[in-house]
Parts: sequence; C-alpha cells; structure tokens
Amino acid sequence: MNRLLIIDGSNLLFQMFFGMPARIVNEKGKAIQGTLGFVGGLLKIIRKVGPTHIFAVFDGEHKNNRQELNPDYKANRIDYNMISEDKNPFSQLKDIYAGLDYLSVKHIETADCEADDLIASYALSYNKYTEIIIVSLDSDFFQLITGTVSVLRYRGEKTVVCTPEYITDRFGITPGQYADFKALTGDTADNIKGAEKVGVKTAAMLLNEFGTLENILANAEHIKKPSVRKSIIRNTEKLRINYKMIRLDASTPLPFSMQELKYCYNKITTGEVLKGIGLR
Repeated sequence: MNRLLIIDGSNLLFQMFFGMPARIVNEKGKAIQGTLGFVGGLLKIIRKVGPTHIFAVFDGEHKNNRQELNPDYKANRIDYNMISEDKNPFSQLKDIYAGLDYLSVKHIETADCEADDLIASYALSYNKYTEIIIVSLDSDFFQLITGTVSVLRYRGEKTVVCTPEYITDRFGITPGQYADFKALTGDTADNIKGAEKVGVKTAAMLLNEFGTLENILANAEHIKKPSVRKSIIRNTEKLRINYKMIRLDASTPLPFSMQELKYCYNKITTGEVLKGIGLR
C-alpha cells in the first residue's frame, strides 16, 4: 500500500523554530535555526515513516471563515507582523520552501482555507486507498484518525504515533467523537471555550452515554447531574458553534494528485540540503 506523509508545515516550523536551544547563524550571519530544525526533523520523520508520497501544507495570511462564527476564534494568537525578525519564525519560511524544493517535496501555502481543512480533504479523499500519516502537534487532527489514518506527534526519541487505540486509551472516546468532545470541553489553543462544569471525564461520559453532541443536546433533560444538565442547556447554541469551528471541512479542492506527490528518499542529509540552498 502507498503511504502518504502530510506535513502540517506551519506547526512543524513553530515547533522547530522555538524548540532550538539558541539562535543559530551561518558563516554569513544569517539565522538558520528554524530551517535547520525543519529540514532535519523532516528527514528524520521520512526515515522513520518511509513514505511513498509527501505533501507539506502551510497556512497563508487570509480571512478565516471560522471567525465569522466566533470573532474570538484564534484571537489569542500572536500577530507576527509586529514581531522582530530574530523572534519571528516566518522570517525563515522562504528558506524552508527552498529546502522543500531542493528535496522535491510538494508544498503549498493556503489562500482560501485553513491548512487543517486541506489536510483533512486529502485524508478523507485517499484513506480508502492509501495509508496516511499526518505530522502535527495539533490535536484537531485526532478526529481524522482511522485504521488507515494516523497522526505522528514528532518529538525526537519521544515521537508518538496516534491511532484509534491511542484516542480510546487517552480520552475514553472514538476518533469519530473527537470533534464533539472538543466542542464540549473547549480548545485553549484556538481560544474556544467549552461548557462550564464539563471537563474531559464528563465529556467522555456524556459521549459514551449519548453518542454525539447533537444527541446530548437533544436529550439534555435526561443528564443526571444537575450542574452539568444546566450547563449543557445554557450553552446549547455555543456548543453547536464550537462544533462547526472544530469540525474539519473536507470539501477543499486538492491542488496536487497523488501522482504528483510521489517521493523517493535518496539518503540526502540536512547538511547537503542547507548547502544546496546556499545556507552553508
């Protein structure tokens, strides 16, 4: 079976840029720590996974439709247009794109959707024919996990591959219930507030009893604990909006065919890539 490796590029960029112990510059004085970490991490992931196809997706600067549902969505994020270059991960994005080009890895910066939705579109379009591994620390991708779709959370030697069993063991729910689960509990990373009195254990209990968020809302009067029952009823509309924000949209057109994403690792090293793009 083919194996498609999808890189959440912005996520890996932030992880590597801020994960380096210090700012690293080359002999010309140019900062390269983000590029060094990204390329090095990607090559380690490639060696670990052995993909037959690769694609990297980056979030572009454009209007976010989810903010029409709730203006607070991701309002807690830093505006990097106001951040100095030495502390701005996007300052090294051009070099990362050059590195991907040198590796012959297709990549795209989204223009009218979030990267998460484009990744979801690939996962749901090809999961019946291809094993898919999504590289990201973003837990929103847990909702896409199936027998053929997994999420790789890269942390060097502590890397974890998240499968349906991982979700069940950690949260007590199925991957198909994850969007419902996060709608109930909220998501601090995206500035989404859940229902008061509903933590992770309560959300899992409700989903195990009622199956879905909509079934919980339809049967809210039957929730046994009074404080939880009142909270669910009081937050009904907010929870529906939460679900719409958290649920990934799989209707985004695919910019590349599987044929175009073919990849064969030739044992190239991080140093060779950096030299090839003029950083060494």
